[in-house]
Amino acid sequence: MAILLGGLYAGGFYLILQRSLMRILLGIVILGHGANLMLQLAGGPPGRPPMVGDAAPAMMTDPFPQAMALTAVVITFALTTFLLALAYRAWLLLGHDEVRDDLEDRRIRRLERRLAESEEDEEEMETEATQ
Repeated sequence: MAILLGGLYAGGFYLILQRSLMRILLGIVILGHGANLMLQLAGGPPGRPPMVGDAAPAMMTDPFPQAMALTAVVITFALTTFLLALAYRAWLLLGHDEVRDDLEDRRIRRLERRLAESEEDEEEMETEATQ
């Protein structure tokens, strides 16, 4: 089961890092399934319902992982619907669902390159002056 969980998480994270919104959506869904499987495995084997007086405490199941799995299902569903709406809107407006770089990020990256180049030029001038 650990290998299956590792495969689900690796596949989900790989898909989330892609540029297509549909691949990101599939990555979120796969991660949600991986989280549910992990929580169910953490709950241990099935046992008696956790009702006081019905069974000995050692025979009862822990309800916490089940509650967390239910929460993970709701969160996964909410993210899935949001990403579906986002992908649909991107498809209508742009004709594709690829996530583009932010223009401000590109401007900052160019500025950083220029600053790095100017610092290298200054260092070269200093070394030439000292020689």
